[in-house]
Amino acid sequence: MNNVLTFAQEEAATGNPVLNIVVFVAFIAITMYVVTRVSNSGTKSSSDEFYTGGASFSGTQNGLAIAGDYLSAASFLGIVGAIALNGYDGFLYSIGFFVAWLIALLLVAEPLRNVGQFTMADVLAFRLKQRPVRTAASITTLAVTIFYLVAQMAGAGSLVAVLLNITNTGAQAGVVAIVGAVMIAYVLVGGMKGTTYVQMIKAVLLVSGVIIMTVLVFIKLKADFDTLSFVGLVEAANESHLADGLANAGEDMGMAGHQYGATLTSKLDFISLGIAIVLGVAGLPHVLMRFYTVPTAQEARKSVTWAIVLIGAFYLMTLILGYGAAALVGPERITGAPGGTNSAVPLLALEVGGNIFMALISAVAFATVLAVVAGLAIAASASVGQDIYQAVIKKGTATEEQQVRVSRITVVVLGIISIILGILAMSQNVAFLVALAFAVAASANVPTILFSLFWKRFNTAGALGSMYTGVISALVLITFSPTVSGRETSMIAGADFAIFPLANPGLVSIPLAVLAGIICTFLGKPDNLDDLQAEMEVRSLSGVGTEAAVDH
Repeated sequence: MNNVLTFAQEEAATGNPVLNIVVFVAFIAITMYVVTRVSNSGTKSSSDEFYTGGASFSGTQNGLAIAGDYLSAASFLGIVGAIALNGYDGFLYSIGFFVAWLIALLLVAEPLRNVGQFTMADVLAFRLKQRPVRTAASITTLAVTIFYLVAQMAGAGSLVAVLLNITNTGAQAGVVAIVGAVMIAYVLVGGMKGTTYVQMIKAVLLVSGVIIMTVLVFIKLKADFDTLSFVGLVEAANESHLADGLANAGEDMGMAGHQYGATLTSKLDFISLGIAIVLGVAGLPHVLMRFYTVPTAQEARKSVTWAIVLIGAFYLMTLILGYGAAALVGPERITGAPGGTNSAVPLLALEVGGNIFMALISAVAFATVLAVVAGLAIAASASVGQDIYQAVIKKGTATEEQQVRVSRITVVVLGIISIILGILAMSQNVAFLVALAFAVAASANVPTILFSLFWKRFNTAGALGSMYTGVISALVLITFSPTVSGRETSMIAGADFAIFPLANPGLVSIPLAVLAGIICTFLGKPDNLDDLQAEMEVRSLSGVGTEAAVDH
């Protein structure tokens, strides 16, 4: 299939920019209206309303919101692009993200919900010394949140760039800034309640849109290649790669090895990526925080069922969309479009459904970005307001109005930081950027969560050692990795100070965090809080008792 476009075709390759921007503005206006309507006066002053929406959502609603929170720009834009260019190796992201979700549910979701109230630190500090552990937990939460936000901002920049055919980097940076401003407005106006409704709307639209796109891909495949089978789809993707000169004769996009496995370093990078993805979800503050928005453990389990069905179906369909983008759009056109790899989804929508369908799908993708960044901002602001300001600075004496005010300021500051970093990362695949966030979460949070829940001897020294070792080692290794410098696709082009060979630090930073937690536990003094340890064990297993732990 010839993917070489004439100049006139290039102008039309991104659809109708006017239509695209009209749909975008309409979507923002509608969702902002929803956020304003569902928010109430309590959101402005009540920490319970601002952080958890008053724990008033049903299991079905929360299941939709969890899916909306978890299915990020990486899942929609990054994974489809990765599959389109790398075949089966790109699908490993889908497998990893779904398996990671199941592991998070099995290991920590319900115990965390039973023990905590607002934030992940409620669990980590329950049977340990409150102030030092809450401080460390807040630092790790902010680190994870910033990395995740960078991925979403980069995805937003790529998406709007391809829709409006923006090739100028300055204009793309302006797009990222606008996304950040809209996210800040959503959170400040609606808090968790408004954000949850946006996530529910986004989940329904996203899954519906992906189902429709999957059907249209097979219809187009039948018309262009006279086949309706998945094997035929992979063969069409192979033909497209050969036509663009990106594959050798005999290579199969349905087999592993296109991105990972050629060298020892790439094999280790794949192992590191897999470990980070599979363990990372259990340490993502914004996903775990969603379990605090339902009133009972029964509703929490119901929300899990809904989330598993939606998330599993979505990731299965990304395989079809990725190979569909390779076959029907072509890798040369994808890599040459504004936004690069992340442009595969809107270009596929244009190919199978025309301008209007592309605008609608892109609006759904934009909703994906806004919903996720809003959820991330809520989690980070809750950590600062609840864990730093209330528990550490004010030692439990701050009023709810003061606490929420600090959280709102945090949202604004965090938005500005994520805009700046998102501009630097616009050329990166967003699925890869999210994998970095997973690595930081798995290193900084997961060992401490598991030790707190399941190791009786674990103490404050072990928690601090594990969290600080995990977050510092992950951040340092990322800084000196090829992700930041040393390659053409690195964040800082032209620089080369990469001394760590792996793009993902999980293979090193996660074991370091585990080892630090064990060593510091044995070297540190016991906390002598056996009564709280026993209470935490009962609550985590049974859900008995819903009030927050008393400061100690």
